Amino acid sequence: MKRYWILAALATAALTAFGQGAPDFSKVEIKTTKHSNNFYTLDGQGGRIGILTGPDGVFMVDSQFAPLSEKINNAIKAVSGGAPIKFMINTHVHGDHTGGDENFGKMGVTIFSRPQLRNRLAHPNPGPNGQPGRPMPAAGLPLVTYTGSLTFNMNGEEVRVIGIPRAHTDGDTIIYFVTNDVIMTGDFFRSVGYPNIDRANGGSLRGMSDGLARVVALAGPNTKVVPGHGPITDRAAVMAHRDVLLGVQRKVSDLVKQGKSETDTVAAKPAGEFNSRVPEGGPTEDRFVGQVFQELKAN
Repeated sequence: MKRYWILAALATAALTAFGQGAPDFSKVEIKTTKHSNNFYTLDGQGGRIGILTGPDGVFMVDSQFAPLSEKINNAIKAVSGGAPIKFMINTHVHGDHTGGDENFGKMGVTIFSRPQLRNRLAHPNPGPNGQPGRPMPAAGLPLVTYTGSLTFNMNGEEVRVIGIPRAHTDGDTIIYFVTNDVIMTGDFFRSVGYPNIDRANGGSLRGMSDGLARVVALAGPNTKVVPGHGPITDRAAVMAHRDVLLGVQRKVSDLVKQGKSETDTVAAKPAGEFNSRVPEGGPTEDRFVGQVFQELKAN
């Protein structure tokens, strides 16, 4: 068994966070945080994992990187009493959220995603230097796909799985744990930095705005909003994030109408007035302005 984990880790170590280099996974520790009697989050390296535990088995959201699968599995066992992981939802395609899928698939976990995400795992974009992407092996591909929404009823919880079209990517999903009053968003909402629209993987400005509005509509005053990256927060923070997105869109739109180039638009710092509202530690102002420019110019 130990040999399997090592081989699987080596085989998929090339899957790195979007725009980041590979860290030293041997030094990564998995931090488990309990939010209720049966809902936990796991933080290690990459996107945040969520788990729902109970007698019906474990429901899991995302898998981080392959070299961390053994550590993640052990952390889950520690709080689940050894109950099997039955289901996993992928929030989006990036390797810091899906890198461990093959390992968990080989353990018998049934993986769910939107069809666009499954297709991108099977047919990944080329790397930043043009090198071919590594397709996800069959064991790690989602077994079940959905185009709209799903509902799981397990461990005394109603889990609503809601597809969000063309937001951060074209395969995004949010997961709403109704009884626990928790919404996991994946990366189309981060509580640090500016929004990040991965246009190469089908993301869009309109989809991002609509997705954030969907979270605002679902969330109540006490709802915990669990982003893919950054501190756990609330509905007000999602509203503020969307306000920044729409404000930057208006500013960039004016510059596009004036015939400005992307270089000139970024240099004009159209997001400057919003910097004080954006927590540091995530995607940068210039990156987001460039993404908005590219989309508005293309339309």
